[in-house]
Amino acid sequence: MRLRSIELNLPGAAEAADFLTGIWGLAHSETGSDGTRYLRGSGPFPYLVALTDADGPSIRCTSFVADEAVVAGIAERARAVGWPVQDTVSSDPGGGAGILVQLPEGEVFRFLHGASEVAPIEGRDLPIKLTHVVMNATDAEATASATEKVLGFRVSDRTKGMVFVRCNNSHHSVAFARAGHSSLNHIAFEMNDLDAVMRGIGRLRDSGMVPAWGPGRHGPGDNAFAYFVAPFGAVVEFSTAVEIVPDDYRVGAPDDWTWPKNRIDQWGISDKDVAALAAAERNFRYRPLAV
Repeated sequence: MRLRSIELNLPGAAEAADFLTGIWGLAHSETGSDGTRYLRGSGPFPYLVALTDADGPSIRCTSFVADEAVVAGIAERARAVGWPVQDTVSSDPGGGAGILVQLPEGEVFRFLHGASEVAPIEGRDLPIKLTHVVMNATDAEATASATEKVLGFRVSDRTKGMVFVRCNNSHHSVAFARAGHSSLNHIAFEMNDLDAVMRGIGRLRDSGMVPAWGPGRHGPGDNAFAYFVAPFGAVVEFSTAVEIVPDDYRVGAPDDWTWPKNRIDQWGISDKDVAALAAAERNFRYRPLAV
C-alpha cells in the first residue's frame, strides 16, 4: 500500500494552485471538468494534491493505492466494526475503484485499486511524492490503534506529541498528533535530498515567506524538514525521505525521543512559531462521509 494524494476543498483554489506550482514547486497535471486543479510531483502518481473551489476549507479525503484484495479486506473489517464505508469509483486522474472509509474521529481515507500511474518527469526541485500526512486527533492512541486493527497499518513510534503509523516499510505515511481536536495538521512533500529542501526554503524566502519551523531533522523518521504556513491556510512541509524500517522495527516510546534542554529536534538550529502553526492546523477538517 502507498499514500498517493490528498484532496482539499477551499476558497480560491486557483490562487492556491498558483502558490503550489509557482513557488512551492509542484507541477500542474490537469484541470477537471468541475474546475478541480490537480498538481503532481516528479514521481509516477498522476497527482499529489487536488484543489476544489468551495465556500470553506475541508478535506474531501486522503487517498491510498493498494491491491484489490487489500482494499476488500479493509472494507470487510471496517464494516464489521461499524465504520461508515462507501464504495467508490474515482473520477480523479488515474481512476481506480475502491472505498471511502470514515475513521472514528471523522478522518476520511480512500483506498483505491486499479489506479493508473504516469511517466515520471524531470525537475530537481519538484517534490517526488507525499511522504506523509499528519492529522490532529482528540485521542491519538485510540485512532492509531484503530488503524492497526482495521486498516492493517502499524505503529512505528510514539512521542509526547504524536503517534507515527506506517502502511509499508517507510517509517510513517500518516501520524496522529495529540492535539485534543480533529483536523489536518500538515502535508509533507518528499524532496530529492537535503539540498532540495534547502533550496525550497530559499525559494520561499525569495517570495517573502520564512519557515514556521526549520530547517531541522526529526527523530522519528530521521527526515530533514522545513514547515511553512501556506497562503491558503494549510501547513506544508518540505521533507527528505523518511527512514525505511524492517518488519521487526521496535516501536519507540516517548522517553526514546528526548532532546537536550531548549531543543525540539536533532539539530536544534531553528525556532518554532508555535502560535502560527497551531492556528493553521485548525483550518482544514474532514467532511462527514455520506452513506
